[in-house]
This record gives sequence, structure tokens and C-alpha cells, in this order.
Amino acid sequence: MPPLKDFYFSKYENRVPPVPLPHSPFIEFLWQLTAICAAALGFWYLSWRWLYSLNLDALWFSIPVVMAETLSFVGMLLYFHNLWSVNDKPKQPAPSLRSQVISDGSDRVLSVDVFLPTYTEDPELTRYSIRDAMALRYPHPIDIKVHVLDDGNRSEMKVVALQEGANYLTRATNIGYKAGNLRNGMEQTDGDFLVILDSDTRVFPTLLENTLGYFRDPDVAWVQTPQWFYDIPEGTNLPELGQRYFGQFGQGVGNCIQALFGEIRFNQDPFVSDATLFYDVILRRRNGANASFCCGAGSVHRREAVMEAALRAYSEQIDRAVLNMTRYEEHTDRRGAMQAALLREFAVTTELTPYKFHVSEDIYTSIILQSDTERNWKSVLHPGVETKMLSPLDMQSWAMQRFKYAGGTLDIMANGNPLFSRGMSLRQKLMYAMTFWSYLAPLWGVVFIAAPIIALLTGVAPIDAYSWEFFGHLLPFLLVHELASVLGTWGVNNKKGKMLNLAFFSFNLQAIWAILRGREIRFKVTPKTRATGNFLHLVLPQITVLFLCVFAIGFAVANHVMDPDPQKLTALIVNGFWAGLNGYAMTVLIAAALWKPDNQSTKSIDVKNRMKFKRVA
Repeated sequence: MPPLKDFYFSKYENRVPPVPLPHSPFIEFLWQLTAICAAALGFWYLSWRWLYSLNLDALWFSIPVVMAETLSFVGMLLYFHNLWSVNDKPKQPAPSLRSQVISDGSDRVLSVDVFLPTYTEDPELTRYSIRDAMALRYPHPIDIKVHVLDDGNRSEMKVVALQEGANYLTRATNIGYKAGNLRNGMEQTDGDFLVILDSDTRVFPTLLENTLGYFRDPDVAWVQTPQWFYDIPEGTNLPELGQRYFGQFGQGVGNCIQALFGEIRFNQDPFVSDATLFYDVILRRRNGANASFCCGAGSVHRREAVMEAALRAYSEQIDRAVLNMTRYEEHTDRRGAMQAALLREFAVTTELTPYKFHVSEDIYTSIILQSDTERNWKSVLHPGVETKMLSPLDMQSWAMQRFKYAGGTLDIMANGNPLFSRGMSLRQKLMYAMTFWSYLAPLWGVVFIAAPIIALLTGVAPIDAYSWEFFGHLLPFLLVHELASVLGTWGVNNKKGKMLNLAFFSFNLQAIWAILRGREIRFKVTPKTRATGNFLHLVLPQITVLFLCVFAIGFAVANHVMDPDPQKLTALIVNGFWAGLNGYAMTVLIAAALWKPDNQSTKSIDVKNRMKFKRVA
């Protein structure tokens, strides 16, 4: 067997994934209590804002700000609903026979197809994933087949697949992106269950023995496992940084500071790729509402469920076409014959698509299954990490990935919105509404960014007065809201992630604009190598906001020094605080654009030879 090629991630092979966050009923009770208080205080504050605090002399400014606050409050309520409680699905023993998970009376052993879709990735990188997939274990006899689905149709990839003992599948065209590739794989396989991976997904041997037990419930359609990025930079602690620049003296000072304040690290997870909050908190707590959706890699699917969803969508597509084409037929005696002819024609020309042809085929297929009124399919988020993956290595790759997530989700909202599906429960719809709302947040986020800048530069306030009544309504809400956020995500530090969400406004606005223009969000594989070069061009909006925040604060301070006015000092402090916070949030993304790995031997490619980010849309 050929030796594995060394990559930058080879030095991280011994990293161990985090264990699932423990569930504490006491912490959950405190979280729910503070969440109720925060919601009540928020409603009280907003009622006062709308009724008593508007600046009637500047409604052009005051109303957009209070509207932004209201929309943000709606997002908070949806978020709190999502986080309300932990309802893990009980783990079941691994089934030994097909009849224990599929009700057809067959006692033969289970069969599983492992799909590794690939397109342009390095075949030697994919070799790692193939070899790990071939090492899957199971406590009972089982038929596991590993399939490399190569949309690049490369001879090098075929050689690697055959060397590792995997089946190699390709196709003549690339229609349907990854979804089309998966469909092609399904057409040529017949396993009872499908494991979906990516070319860089390194599956642990325990995946099947820890997930197939959930399928003892015949209504479980898929099981999603957390995606763990094992190559996230650990950063440099303060003593190491001090030694690098000031020798032993700097190391000693760093040790003293850390002895007082705990460990301090720089350049740790620059792109906030740690997915613990999403998988172990947000998606995990959707289990109780049967609303956890599929995220692609690291998921296990019941073939029957995927095919049933495809057949239903196929049938509905034909029915809609026949209805649209015959609704204006005047002669009722000819309508039946026309419908029959159209049915025959569409049955031949309409393609069966097990996975929706979409850049976000995973969540799209989840919506189809969870909207099935007759079958009542269920989903499970298994909290244990069963795979490891590679994170984006540079700003361009990271932005490309986030743009795809945002654009794909917003496209679903615009063209396949589950909120209008009659097959979903109210709780399921609220869970999906929270996902959509989070990607719309930049629309009012820009108001929060602009408001303190405008106030500092013009002296116009978005409220009637910065009075004690204002602080008496605002501060209790902010304090309790912050406490609720900490308790609701207990065990996860998301301060940097919150700032990054605000700073990412420009990329999400691009995605929103692309959807409004009707442009297709195209799939582009996230590179698995670091691009060299300067990425500051990607964060010019953030640099502009930072400059405006600093300039506005300086301008307002200078005006106050030259013309002191005690009545305007409070406005300066309040708006200066928010402008400073917004500016600091921008530095998180700017620092990520400037980040370079400590290991200069990391494999790189020149950014000039890469497609510009703006063309991805």
C-alpha cells in the first residue's frame, strides 16, 4: 500500500476531538429563567422606545434605529426558542440484522455505501479519507462499500481509489453540483444506508456503531454528526510570544501575566472555525422539535427516505406541470387525453433527483423530508464527534465558504421556504425561521453600525433624550440578555463569534443582493491549501467602518473639548461606546485577513491564480 503523503495537517494527527457538552438541568433551569426575564425586559424596553422615546425632530434617524432594535429582538426570541432545552435522542444498540431497522422481514446483514464526492481536490489528500473510511468497524457482520465519486473524472483519482480498495465512480457531466454527484452514486449502488463525507472528511472507526442504532426507529431518515475541524490554529501563548521578540525576559513577563489572568493566546482560531456552538448547542437542541437539518459531511442516511422524498418531489413536479398546461383547456372531453399524454411525456423527460440540485443540497433535502405529511420522517443530531475535517486556511477560502452558506440558505428561503410548507409543525418552522433570520441580520446590522457614527458626527440622537429613564429601560435588558446568552451556551465561549457575525455584514449583504437579482449561487469547492497574498481587499468595507468609527469618536471628542456641554457628554459616552465596540468587531475580521500560519512550510498557492471572490456569486 502506498505511503501517505505529508501535508500541513500531518502534525495534527494526534489531536483528540472534544467530548459533547454535559447537560446540567440546573444550568438549563437558570438559562430558561433568565431567557424569560430577558424577553419580558426586551418587550418592556421596546414598548417604551416606540411610545415615549422617539426623537420627533429626527424621525428619519429615530425610526430606522428602533426598527433595527425590534427586528433584532425578534431574532433574539427565535434564538432563545432554539436554545430552550436539550433533548438528546436516546442512543440505541447497533443493529445486527436488516430487519431491526428496515421493516421488510429480511434477516440479511446490513449494507452501507460510503460516498466520498470529490472534484478538484488533491487525490493524495483524498487518500487519507479513503483509508479511514476503509477502516470503519462494526460489532456485527456488515457489508460496507466505499465509493469515490469523482466529478473531476481524473485518472490520478481513479488510481488512488483502486489502490486503496475503493470503488471509483464518475459521470460525463457535472450537472447538479455535489447533489448531482450524489445522485449518480445512488443510481449505481444499493446499500441500505448512505454515509456522506467530503474529500477531506476523515471518519473515525466508530461512526457506524454509534449511529446506526438510531435507525431502530423506522421514522428516522438521517443522523447528522458534528463536524470537527482538527487543524484549527492553536495560536501562540503570551510567554512564547514574549520569548520570540524579547527573549527570556519577555517569556518571564508573559508567565507572570498569565499567572494572574490565566492563559492568553494570540492568533487562535482566526476565522472562528470551531463549530461547537453550532453543532453542540444550536443543532443539538433542535432534536426535541425534530428540526435538526442535515449538514452534508458526517451524515448517515436511510436510502428508503431519500428515495421516497425523490419520488414525492418527482410526482409533485409532474402534477404541477400537467395542471399548469391544461388549466386553460376549454374542451373538457379532450382534457383527459391531454393530461395522459403529458404524463407520459413528463415521466420520460423529468429526472428523478434524490438530492435537490442546489448549492445547499443537504438542508434542501432535509426540508423535503421534514415536510412529508404522510411519512413523518425524523432527524437526529448525534452529539458525539465521529469525523474530522479541514478548516479554511485563508480569508479568501473562508469568505468563499461563508458566502456559499449564506447564499444557499437565502436562496432556499426565497424559492423553497419551509415556513409555508403545510407538512411542518410550528416549532419546526420557528427553527428554520431562526436560521433564515440570522442571515438577514445584516440588513438591520448596518443600522447598528451606522447609528453611532451618524450621532457622533451630526450631534443628532436617535432617541428623545439620554435620560435616566432611558438607561433604566435599556441597562436591565442588556445585562439580563447577556446573562441569558452566557447560560444558554454554557461551556462555549462565543464572544469572538458574536463580533465576527457583525463584521461579516458585507459578505452577507452580497449574498442577499445576489438572491434579489435572481443570480444563481454557484458551488465552488473550498480550497484545501492556503493561498498566499494580501487579503485586505476582501475586508475594505470593514476597514472603512473602523476608520469611520475612530474618526467619529475623535471628531466628537474634539468638539466637546472645544465647546464643553455637560448635556451632550452622555450622548458622546453612549455613542462613543457603541462606535468603539463596532470598530473593535471589525478588527476581528481585519486581523483574520492579515493572519499567516506560523509554519511557513504550509502548502500554498498564489492568490493571483485563484478566482476572485466576487465572481463566486
